[in-house]
Amino acid sequence: MDTQTIIKNLHPLEIKVLRAYTSKDELTSAKLVSDLEYKEGHANQAFSWLGMKELCEEIGRVPHTYYEITELGRHFEKVGQPVERIIEFVREKGAHALPKIAEALKLDNKDVGSAFGQLSKEGVLAMDGEKKASHTGKDTPKSIKVARELLKKAAAAEDGMLDQNALSEEEIAVMGTLAKKRGAADSAFRIVERETVTFRLTPAADEVKAALEAAGVTGNEIGSITSKMLATGEWKNGTFRGYNVNVPPARIIPGRTSAYVSFLESVKDKLCSLGFEEFDGPLVESEFWNCDALFMPQFHAARDIHDVYSVKNPTHAKTIEEPFLSNVAAAHRDGGNTGSRGWNYNFDTEFTRRLILRSQGTVLSAHQLAKAKIPGKYFGIARCFRYDKVDATHLSDFYQTEGIVLGDDVNLKTLLGFLEMFAVEIAGATEVKYVPGYFPFTEPSVEVHIKHPVLGWFELGGSGIFRPEVTKAMGVDCPVLAWGIGIDRMALMALGLNDLRELFSSDIEQVRLRKAKLD
Repeated sequence: MDTQTIIKNLHPLEIKVLRAYTSKDELTSAKLVSDLEYKEGHANQAFSWLGMKELCEEIGRVPHTYYEITELGRHFEKVGQPVERIIEFVREKGAHALPKIAEALKLDNKDVGSAFGQLSKEGVLAMDGEKKASHTGKDTPKSIKVARELLKKAAAAEDGMLDQNALSEEEIAVMGTLAKKRGAADSAFRIVERETVTFRLTPAADEVKAALEAAGVTGNEIGSITSKMLATGEWKNGTFRGYNVNVPPARIIPGRTSAYVSFLESVKDKLCSLGFEEFDGPLVESEFWNCDALFMPQFHAARDIHDVYSVKNPTHAKTIEEPFLSNVAAAHRDGGNTGSRGWNYNFDTEFTRRLILRSQGTVLSAHQLAKAKIPGKYFGIARCFRYDKVDATHLSDFYQTEGIVLGDDVNLKTLLGFLEMFAVEIAGATEVKYVPGYFPFTEPSVEVHIKHPVLGWFELGGSGIFRPEVTKAMGVDCPVLAWGIGIDRMALMALGLNDLRELFSSDIEQVRLRKAKLD
């Protein structure tokens, strides 16, 4: 392509770069932002377009690691880290039991336990004969002081970030205990990894630059007339950009629904055609409906902070409906009128009001039991939130199709028939197997597994027959089949994908291909 043709196809972002630099300069996005007052996105566009015209080339990449202070880290910077506060409390107030320390400082028991373990290893705190934490007189460890300074520096930084290259070896070692790459909501810092890419204009760019200067093209030419220009007459004194009438028009693509949205609708249509009624509910639920109503004990491991997301404001629901609260509390304490012995603990009516993001679709079934018709068939498609390591078969927010069937004649054989329908007719699986499972709210419990051609065998979801402790507390006295199927995983098979993350891809061409396949 000759120089004049290149000039006609240059964008003002490219022209300004060519006019400002030569092939001897090393360029980065940050340099263009500083020198030409570009936005970072504009700088990246300029490099990309110049590279396509062979007027620019990449000459190096340098990775950088930054530590960004989180909301929790800013809180620690203001009020102190839990370890600091615990040391100060025990110094001033004397020996106390760990639960009392947690209550006084308004910290979680788990956080206090972790902090005490760290401080006891450092020899700062010790447990006396009365199971109370006491101060040994030893100075606060240096690592805690270093952490405090790191929090202070990050909070004062404009972008809240610290460059790893600017930290000492000691600070980097301490930062390793404070920062996380994923799931950083419970950490003081978030690890951010970036690359600085360096570019250089090619010798051909020098020729184009000379041609631009000779033609008087600056990159400030008018590309479009605005109402302001017309009103002020500004357009009369400006020069205009040329237009290439030979450029093909942009491809016009009509709007289409997402392939995954269409798949969800097809599942709804299938279940409605089988006589199911659809139910729904809020994303924010109380511990009562999410767990307690499902006979999940309040000390169950799934209640750990890493498995559910708590709501910051408000933290608790105002009330829980009666008689469900009393019935469920009795079922947990001693079985109530369910014929069970319960879990034999004191049900916490304060904890049960705590608000969390819905972690499982079965919460919809718990709500529906209280108003269901017998016999009856119900289903819902629920978006759920649960802390998990994201990979090909796991996401931290996901969809489940949840359903219940109530009636005197339903049994395990009926349930297996529904599971086979999901696996074969909806997911499109050719190999299916059933595995015994355990859930606090069903007995018996069954997991359905399907075989993916690439990922192999994986669990599609869990199911079972609700225990009397669940149904009778809601006023239901007949067998109830229940299932919670990972609809995202069914979509993997139905859409021919190998990774759950592809369902939410930003690659529009791939989205169109998936839609065409589904159609």
